[in-house]
Amino acid sequence: MSAPHRILITGAGGFVGRWLVRELKSRPQANRELLDLELYGLERSAAIVTETDHAHCADLLDQAAIEAVVEQVKPDVVIHLAAQAHVQHSHKAPNLTWDVNVTGTRILAQAVKHSAPNCLFVFISSSEIYGGTFKTNPNPLDESALVDPRSPYALSKAAADLLIGQMAYDGLRAVRVRPFNHTGPGQDPAFVIPSFARQIALIEAGLQSPVVEVGNLDASRDFLDVRDVVRAYADIALCQTGLQPGEIINLASGTARRIGDNLNALIALSRVPISIKQDAQRMRPNDLPITCGSFDKAKRLLDWRPRIEWAQTLSDILEDQRQALRR
Repeated sequence: MSAPHRILITGAGGFVGRWLVRELKSRPQANRELLDLELYGLERSAAIVTETDHAHCADLLDQAAIEAVVEQVKPDVVIHLAAQAHVQHSHKAPNLTWDVNVTGTRILAQAVKHSAPNCLFVFISSSEIYGGTFKTNPNPLDESALVDPRSPYALSKAAADLLIGQMAYDGLRAVRVRPFNHTGPGQDPAFVIPSFARQIALIEAGLQSPVVEVGNLDASRDFLDVRDVVRAYADIALCQTGLQPGEIINLASGTARRIGDNLNALIALSRVPISIKQDAQRMRPNDLPITCGSFDKAKRLLDWRPRIEWAQTLSDILEDQRQALRR
């Protein structure tokens, strides 16, 4: 298989997408072209500026528009990042979450299968689809674990994941990647680690009382640095060897980290004394006590493993929030 020439990324203007573009641009290139499919109704704006070579705008639910973009671009690889990705928001907007994450994925995948049949479709799924299995299996979950979603977001991702698997049997060249929780500089403070860091930065700047408001601190999550995650996405997109149709690959650290321990580590980096207050409104329904995954398959197929020390990730996130207040 020759090296891909055109890589189309949905959601290249988002948190993960921006890091993925940087990662791809850092790799040795042979006339490689990065393209962004900006999506009306999903991205904050259809005019988001990314570092891709070209941008195309369309509504993910507009079949004709999506087909036109794919027909025009003829991508060698599609990396489908764009999604309604917030679990809490999915409880408030389950229909939107389903439409974007399932119907939108189907429309895009069908367009690729029809107009770019040799294209590799990299679907970014989620470890959230394992859901209740985390409660019944104490070991780090591998790709054979039962799918048991416990939120509208997880349900939509599970349905889309299975959809892409079925389409792979029908000829779509597809890989399904199931990343565990990932974070890093630039992530929306609506997510837990940057939320803590944002509050600490506000406190240090004298813009918030010296109290961090929190939800459930006892849950434990398998956290990854986004820069490690996009390295795997780039490996899949550029290598394309040894992967079976519909291949499933977990991205995980193999370590469950308690939310409260992450907060304590961030507070230890603070320049001022800080206390903690639990806020009932920040408690997430049906919260899983622990999630942890195995990256053995990713190591075997991609020679991938997390490289960035978790302490460095936390420090970088806090510094990013400090810098954001200065901008």
